[in-house]
Amino acid sequence: MRRMQIEVVELPLARPFAISRGTRTAVTVVRVTLEENGFIGRGECTPTPHYNETADTVSGQLAALQAEIEAGLSREALQSALPAGSARNALDCALWRLNAALQKKTLWQLLNTQPPQSVITAETLSLDSVENMASAAADAVSRGAILLKIKLNRDAIVEKVAAIRQAAPDATLIIDANEAWAGVDLASLFDALTQYNIAMIEQPLPAGSDGDLQRFPHVIPVCADESCHQRGDIAGLRNRYEMINIKLDKCGGLTEALAMVAEAQQHGMRVMVGCMLGSSLAMEAALPVTLTAEHVDLDGPIWLAADSSPFLSYSNGRIWL
Repeated sequence: MRRMQIEVVELPLARPFAISRGTRTAVTVVRVTLEENGFIGRGECTPTPHYNETADTVSGQLAALQAEIEAGLSREALQSALPAGSARNALDCALWRLNAALQKKTLWQLLNTQPPQSVITAETLSLDSVENMASAAADAVSRGAILLKIKLNRDAIVEKVAAIRQAAPDATLIIDANEAWAGVDLASLFDALTQYNIAMIEQPLPAGSDGDLQRFPHVIPVCADESCHQRGDIAGLRNRYEMINIKLDKCGGLTEALAMVAEAQQHGMRVMVGCMLGSSLAMEAALPVTLTAEHVDLDGPIWLAADSSPFLSYSNGRIWL
């Protein structure tokens, strides 16, 4: 007999986290624990208000499916039982881990692949003043950061990037506008940013209003985040983006994430794997996607005042496995 437990946990942040849509000092996650014959599988998701999710709505979705889950609902059947989103992610990842435990295998063994020794992950620079973002960049590279993700809105874009590049001359820089650049002359802005050797720009325009990306050559590759939730979105993005950002909380878990990788490759699109704020429990579930990702952004735990098991090791710009 399988049993399911649902838990809502608030995780305080070690410092405020700011993007173009607002600032957070804590993150609320929902965790699912599945137990079957003494074996355990756990999953964590981060409900996202931007996608009309709260801890209550996600917990409600999970509770509504509890009887079916405890009766043995499979991971394959789950894909149609819940829509893409946080609730399905928590259950999908819990089922992956439970299935691995029941077979006395690791997740990597279940996927018939080998984990890398380490993975380079972005360290995010929270939206702030020019001076504070440059200082944060200098601090990050002093601790070994290799890849920096710059959160920006419409204010002092080039000035902030210039200051960060000066503070981190050797780091790979990627930019995340979180849909904030509507009305900006993107062609001119991209040209202005080329001198700072930017590897990629993520979601400059609002999802659903990103047609302008087709109207000028991308001297810097553009990555779809809010515009890309699941595999069915990918084909329609080819004329606007060069890359997609796969997040388990958006797509509904590792099962769909792996399907998205295959779909992206079929359409010649590059892959990034990202995250919402969350603990190592959530980040570890996304690690198999890193094998095919050009950029990895799984730094959620380093923003927390206290992490949770399985306690991934972060140092020198890498996750060590």
